[in-house]
Amino acid sequence: MTSHIVVLDPILEERAVRMRAMLPPGFELSHATARDDEHLKQIIADADYAISGQRAVTADILRAAKKLKLLHKWGVGVDNFDLDAARDLGVKVARTTGSNALPVAESTVGLMLALLRNIVAGHALLQTGDWMGVRRGGEGMLLTRKTVGLVGFGHIGKAVARMLRGFECRILYHKPTRLAAQEEAELGVEFADLPRLLAESDVVSLHCPLTPQTRDMIDRRALESMKRSVILVNMARGGIVVEDDLIGALRDNIIRGAATDVYAEEPLPPDSPLLNLPNLVTTPHIAALANDTFEKSLRQIYKNILRVEAGEPVDPADSVVA
Repeated sequence: MTSHIVVLDPILEERAVRMRAMLPPGFELSHATARDDEHLKQIIADADYAISGQRAVTADILRAAKKLKLLHKWGVGVDNFDLDAARDLGVKVARTTGSNALPVAESTVGLMLALLRNIVAGHALLQTGDWMGVRRGGEGMLLTRKTVGLVGFGHIGKAVARMLRGFECRILYHKPTRLAAQEEAELGVEFADLPRLLAESDVVSLHCPLTPQTRDMIDRRALESMKRSVILVNMARGGIVVEDDLIGALRDNIIRGAATDVYAEEPLPPDSPLLNLPNLVTTPHIAALANDTFEKSLRQIYKNILRVEAGEPVDPADSVVA
């Protein structure tokens, strides 16, 4: 008897070939070729296991599954899964805890540098033949010895803090539960409430989950509480930042600049005003994607699938809905 795994994100065939090459014996794998809900309902109907990264999995999609045992996130944020529906339907939910910490942390530091050092702006202007244009917008700034505020301090936030040690940065962090003093000392970080972090930071970097408490957390008022020279980096979720407020703050020079890899609506519409701001760097939700971590993440997913197939619980560190 062959068990069927379906990937709910449309993926390149090259990626599907790599995933099939690592399949445990007794499994087959297919994947989405479109993004609409009706297509996902069709392909999940006879699946035993489903994997999704960026694609939202709604209650309607889950109800279309006739024998689904496990919905596995490729990544860590499960805000795009209907967890209540999964519980009601008896579908386990898991994630790849810690799997994307290093690639997202590297991307975070890269975007900090791209903004502060005018790398993206300089590239764009030089492509038009404008050698002096980036200088008219003001000289770049160093990341070295700046105060960086990390909102959210899980695996990713901690990885960012470790990387910033080489830049001699002062690191403020904010999370619901403060770390023990020994861990703060080991990481070289300082706890701050959110208003203080926003007011004192030269760089604000978002790494918190999207929850009712964090939704729309960075609004016009929060942006106005920051330094005018601040840069904002969003590597968390689009819903944490009020995009219209961010657009206004960037146009009005309330803050120096911003970078975002995540959006309230994904894929980002091609006519989005976010794509026409010279002081905003945009990337298409790629921070977690790294060839180096592909096999490790996939092994973690397949291990949990094999546990469920054997009638065992998924790894407790990865379990979201038991």
